[in-house]
Amino acid sequence: MELHVSLVGRRDLVGQIYGQLRAAILDGRLRAGEALPPTRELARRLAISRNTVGVAYDRLAAEGFLTSRVGAGTFVRETGSAARGAPASSPLRPRKVWDDVSAWPGRMPKIRWDFRAGLPDVTLFPYEPWRRIVAGLLRPSGLAEPASAGDPAGLPALREAIARHVGVSRSVRASGHDIVVTAGIQQALDLIVRVLLEPGDVVAVEDPGYPPVRMLLTAAGMRVRGVPVDAEGLRVDALPGDARAVYVTPSHQFPLGMPMSLPRRRALLDWARRRDVVIVEDDYDTEYRYGGRPVEPLQSLDEDGRVLYTGTFSKIMRPVLRLGFLVAPPSLHRAFRMARYVTSWHAELPAQAALARFIDEGLLARHIRRSRREYRARHERVAELVEGPLGDRLALVPSEAGLHLSATLTGGTDDAAVAAKALGAGIGLFALSEFAVSGPSAPGLVFGYGAVTPPEIDAGMRRLRTVLG
Repeated sequence: MELHVSLVGRRDLVGQIYGQLRAAILDGRLRAGEALPPTRELARRLAISRNTVGVAYDRLAAEGFLTSRVGAGTFVRETGSAARGAPASSPLRPRKVWDDVSAWPGRMPKIRWDFRAGLPDVTLFPYEPWRRIVAGLLRPSGLAEPASAGDPAGLPALREAIARHVGVSRSVRASGHDIVVTAGIQQALDLIVRVLLEPGDVVAVEDPGYPPVRMLLTAAGMRVRGVPVDAEGLRVDALPGDARAVYVTPSHQFPLGMPMSLPRRRALLDWARRRDVVIVEDDYDTEYRYGGRPVEPLQSLDEDGRVLYTGTFSKIMRPVLRLGFLVAPPSLHRAFRMARYVTSWHAELPAQAALARFIDEGLLARHIRRSRREYRARHERVAELVEGPLGDRLALVPSEAGLHLSATLTGGTDDAAVAAKALGAGIGLFALSEFAVSGPSAPGLVFGYGAVTPPEIDAGMRRLRTVLG
């Protein structure tokens, strides 16, 4: 580790060095076995005599804190002390809103059958091509345009690649100038809140919907209003009249799974135009569509430039690759750049450059084609089992896309109790009630199939049959 010693004035230099090193050892900041700088080097850095440093080291060694080995150096001895944290008491207190914000989802230990929604199969990812690209970029000549690191919107090569990708795969109208690279959907939404909304503004969200979005909006001081969904998606007639923004997942409603119908999408656009409302379109997994006609995004139907389109690569690649994007009209380009600059100047540049090459070499499209075939088979198998052996307890919600399926429980069963009992049997899944916004929703279960292999799907569903009784 880099040793930091600071001197105050010129009095008792030995005592200052001794005291700071002793405190660092007792705190655990300097761990047993770590080497201290040679006395000559530390003396040079502190602009003092080597003898002064040597006396401080000798004192620490005499008290059992250090040990020296000829030809090897000076090392910290084992003291048995634990690292010291921040002061235990402080007058500082968080805003009250943070009392009610908690991480989602909760931990699910000892899962054997992982049916949690939103998790891709990381074994399908083409690691060798990705490793080759990353290794090439980490050479001194790999990132040849250092000036591009200063663009808060992201590497130009990646923004252009994303624009081409979403234009072909999602029919999104965008150039590289319209793209802002983000760390995912939540950072995109955070930027939107900073640029367009004021504390106290009303934001409408789907009910049921994605919990982290509600948490972010609430923490930012927004007033969140849940709007019910039906078989055609968000109910436009139920939108609050004082809403300043609407957050929707029209291509694949989360968590129920239906797409928003074309008449409903047009009605939403018309409603937003008449009331001067911004629409945030979250298109989180549209690459995985297994049937039916392709769903045209709101962004491509929008003639007024009031739809802000967001997407992520975590579902089609790996969740740990925290890269997503926001598509914005020219009137907002500068503001979003500045919002990105003041909050997080840019994401990890090697990852951005690697993803740009991954897209340009056709590797992302190839990976999507391969994984789509695999996920289609799992989608069909889960649907078959829900409608077959579990059909007396569950009613499948029709869906032709994504990495999960939802089903309602018959007879008013407590879905949270069922999910808890399933977890006790080694099955990890979500209850529909976890996604409710304004009040109780129809009880049901959400079945993710990205992280569970086909053989385990059958075994897990058989176990769930016994849980349901």
